Amino acid sequence: MKRRGGFTLIEVLVSIALLSLVLLGLYRSLDIQRTSNRKLQAYLDRALRRDRVVSALYRDLLFSDGNLSLHKGEYDRLCIHRTEHSLYGLPAAQVCWLVLKEGKELLRVEGGNYSLPLHRDDRVAIDRLMGPMELFDLYRKKGELLVVLKAGGRPADAFLLQGLRQPPRPLPMRKRGLVPEKNPGKSYGRPPGNEKDSIERNPDAS
Repeated sequence: MKRRGGFTLIEVLVSIALLSLVLLGLYRSLDIQRTSNRKLQAYLDRALRRDRVVSALYRDLLFSDGNLSLHKGEYDRLCIHRTEHSLYGLPAAQVCWLVLKEGKELLRVEGGNYSLPLHRDDRVAIDRLMGPMELFDLYRKKGELLVVLKAGGRPADAFLLQGLRQPPRPLPMRKRGLVPEKNPGKSYGRPPGNEKDSIERNPDAS
């Protein structure tokens, strides 16, 4: 009978060593690919979050009545006093966009009626959006509003709204006829008092 040929122990060990090197190379390649995919996913998430932030700010301004206030100081803030765009189902919301002094984080505050700084009884929703902010500014002129945002070393985002006019200021109460004049008799050309008494004091009056 013929003896079957087989692998020696040395050949098996060499094969295992070569297979280990190949598997190690494949593992490193997969690890590099996984790291690259993770970084790409993080970049896409940041880009999507940034697009959502810009879209939310755009809609807040687009559906507002034009009554805006921008404050610079300890923390920058833009307050939209009335807008029909709400993330929480409010028919008319007051929305303020804030840049915190610590961390330069951008926040969005939405509620019905509140003032800044917030009080304990204020019922608002606060969303942390992105940061650190390098630039958050608005430029308004003749019905046009330019908004510029820049955060995290990325290119600045900007958009322009046209036709957004500020509502007219209400007339003073005196001009609306809600407050009487200080000297109403003077406006009628005679001193205040009884008409009969005034005729007796002035017999020459016709």
